[in-house]
Amino acid sequence: MFVGTHTPRLDEKGRLVVPSRYREALGGGFYLTRGQGPCLHAYPRADFERRYAELRAATATDPAVRDYLRVMLAGASEEELDRQGRFTVPPALRSFAGLDREVAVVGAGERLEVWDEASWRARFAEAEAGYGLVSLDALPGLL
Repeated sequence: MFVGTHTPRLDEKGRLVVPSRYREALGGGFYLTRGQGPCLHAYPRADFERRYAELRAATATDPAVRDYLRVMLAGASEEELDRQGRFTVPPALRSFAGLDREVAVVGAGERLEVWDEASWRARFAEAEAGYGLVSLDALPGLL
C-alpha cells in the first residue's frame, strides 16, 4: 500500500526519483496515466491490469465508463525505473499535470499520485478542511 507524501524534484530531463520505499512495488514496471485533480496516477503493472479488467467488464453498458477508459488508456505510458530509481515523465503527461520542477508524490493506497507541489498543497488544504466533517458511518470498513 502506498502512503505518505514526498517532495522530490523533476530534473532538467523530466526524470523523477521515486522515493526508495516505493521502488520495490514499482520495480516490475508500472503504468503512468492521467488522474483527476489534475495529477498523474502510477499503478504497479498488476494493479493497472486488474483495474483495466474491472473497467472493461463495465464498458459495454455504460458510456461514461467507456469514455473514462478511453481517456485513461490514451494517456497511459508504460514505465520502468532506472538503476537510480528514476523514470522519465512523458512530456504530454507533464503538461497535463502542470509539472515543472517542484512535485509532490502522494501515496493513495493502491497507487501513487504525482502532483505539481503547489497544486497538491491547495488540493490538500481543501480536503483537510472537510476532513472532520465526513461521517465515519459513510466510510465503509472504518467502524
